[in-house]
Amino acid sequence: MTDNRLPHEKGFHVSWDQLHRDARALAWRLDGKGPDAGNWRAVVAITRGGMAPAMIVARELDIRTVDTISVKSYHSGGGKADQRREAEVLKAPDKEMMGDGEGILVVDDLVDSGKTLELVRKLYPKAHFACVYAKPEGEKQADTFITSVSQDTWIFFPWDMALQYVQPYRGVD
Repeated sequence: MTDNRLPHEKGFHVSWDQLHRDARALAWRLDGKGPDAGNWRAVVAITRGGMAPAMIVARELDIRTVDTISVKSYHSGGGKADQRREAEVLKAPDKEMMGDGEGILVVDDLVDSGKTLELVRKLYPKAHFACVYAKPEGEKQADTFITSVSQDTWIFFPWDMALQYVQPYRGVD
């Protein structure tokens, strides 16, 4: 593989329909696997990408307690190794609800390098970490995932796409 390949040359395009199907499949895989007679106490979405899958998982599993954890680990420009930085928590979920993570389902769209999940796992070691998509470098950080893609595949999520790439309304990363 050449290093000058454009992202779309080995891209995995995910539509809203596909994301919905895959997030439902994730929910079905997690159904009955929680520590409380098969139930989960809460869903925590890793923002921003984990919010849509977490909402679908919470709906499918009838989990009413939903919170978020905001982790920043990339500079603007995406997930290339030279653009990664030390992951940091910008906003944590409710401390009392989280405890050590027992019974908590942490959901993200993608585990890439695994650095984000590694950080969150240190904070909540007993939580269950579920992702819709996983790359080889990060798979070991996810307890459950649906689809594995190669490390050099760029995933185009539906919230990033229009007829052409659209910069976020506010900010660049």
